[in-house]
Amino acid sequence: MSKKASEKKSGAHEPSISKKDYKDSLRRLQVELVKLQRHFINCNDKILIILEGRDAAGKDGTIKRIVQHLSPRETRVVALGKPSDRDRTSWYFQRYVPYLPAAQELVLFNRSWYNRAGVERVMGFCTEAEHEEFMGSVSDFENMLVRSGVKLLKYYLDISKAEQKKRLEDRKSDPLKQWKVSSIDDQAIKYWKQYSAARNEMLARTHNPMAPWTLVRANDKRRARLNIIKDVLSRLHYADKDERLIRPDPQIVFAYDVSNLENGQLAK
Repeated sequence: MSKKASEKKSGAHEPSISKKDYKDSLRRLQVELVKLQRHFINCNDKILIILEGRDAAGKDGTIKRIVQHLSPRETRVVALGKPSDRDRTSWYFQRYVPYLPAAQELVLFNRSWYNRAGVERVMGFCTEAEHEEFMGSVSDFENMLVRSGVKLLKYYLDISKAEQKKRLEDRKSDPLKQWKVSSIDDQAIKYWKQYSAARNEMLARTHNPMAPWTLVRANDKRRARLNIIKDVLSRLHYADKDERLIRPDPQIVFAYDVSNLENGQLAK
């Protein structure tokens, strides 16, 4: 498949939704999110949403729109920094456990334990043995969470190399986004192929029926945000659900399958 055809298939050149239509759709979906929160508070549900993806894939913006009108008391966003010396000598999942949701809570992880399968793997921040131990145990860990009653949703936001480069450059020139700029940004493009290989291995080895991966074509930020919210709402039970409103576009959000790695549905 040619580069042009691959980009077309991955949705790189689809026309964007207008700002007005985007805002109107977002507001209606945020009303549904409030309904969802009212329901899971009443039912003592525990919801955990993991958002993964390359640098500048749109995780921050998506999370911001999800939590914008939710109760901060029952909603938490977790974005951990570098591990401490103590963290490095502890069980790998230990630093994440305190942030897991209790009853009536929605927790969103802006990157998660999958750092070990991505940036730590590519940048050499973990050993081969540590990486292999993670890959062999993460599904067991997640299955334990699901069996304990946690409703776990895992999303991987995928963008093209050209789109990532554009977004990283935009960060540098935007005075309101300086907090996002890091020394790792330049490495994201330099090690593009290595990150692709790490992503492919992560998806193939950590996708399972109890904790499956959902993929998101995220070149178009607005469409990605709307469809992630729709997908979340479609997967979770709550009263007075507007079924017509929450149908995600299968060209934007879709379940992982091994064929995704070869058929142009993921950026190479």
